[in-house]
Amino acid sequence: MILVELRKLLGRRRTWASVVLLCLLPVVVAVFLAVTEIAPQPGEGPTLLSAVLGNGALYPAAALGIVLPFFLPIAVAVVAGDAIAGEAAAGTLRYLLVRPVGRTRLLVAKLVSVLVFTLICVVAVAVTGYLAGVTLLGTSTAATTTTLSGTSLSTADLAWRTGVMVLYIGWSMVGVAGVCLLLSTMTDSPLASALGGLAVLVSSTVLVALDAAGGVRDYLPTRYWLAWVHLFRDPILWHDVTRGVVVQSVYVLVLLGAAWANFATRDVTS
Repeated sequence: MILVELRKLLGRRRTWASVVLLCLLPVVVAVFLAVTEIAPQPGEGPTLLSAVLGNGALYPAAALGIVLPFFLPIAVAVVAGDAIAGEAAAGTLRYLLVRPVGRTRLLVAKLVSVLVFTLICVVAVAVTGYLAGVTLLGTSTAATTTTLSGTSLSTADLAWRTGVMVLYIGWSMVGVAGVCLLLSTMTDSPLASALGGLAVLVSSTVLVALDAAGGVRDYLPTRYWLAWVHLFRDPILWHDVTRGVVVQSVYVLVLLGAAWANFATRDVTS
């Protein structure tokens, strides 16, 4: 069943269209930075931008930073929201369950396909960002890269920090998938599932910025989305990164558990 869902995912044009569009935006920004004089000189302006302009090998971090707040969650929400609700809207969900598949097995297969899509998107943006960065922005002439703290960062250090960043952002997007997958088991509309999930994320983002939400801010799903920036400091500030992993893990477990409980007892009529 998992292989069937993966073949469906990888065989859809919209899957690859989403990946291409996500990768295109960082490339456009890199071209803009390379051919215009608007960007500040290396050593000036925001710390991350300054570091990227000094060494394109850091551009994967900037590329993921560009798509993370808005575009990447939308792509994940659309796929996760379509997981169950899409089958119901097409009238195929009931026929899928008539076969000896089982609801838990079907839900797990759908979840795996969403996780694979999320990983493809994050890795594709990171790889595209690296290629665009070193091609358009160049690399440091020294043997090391400078961290956001101004210290040296070897190629090996940059590689593992970038890998951890990819995993961290991917795990953050699993939280998005959890919200939309739960809603997908509650409605027959893929659009409603995706929009409902995005509404939750927008609300969380707004609350994070409000002083009045100080009591719950640290427990909101989007609170630690940007904590990956600390991976490029020296020393690494692990506190927010660890908190981000823990918070997302709680949301993922609760949301996926609720999705399973709802889907396992749902009266499927479509």
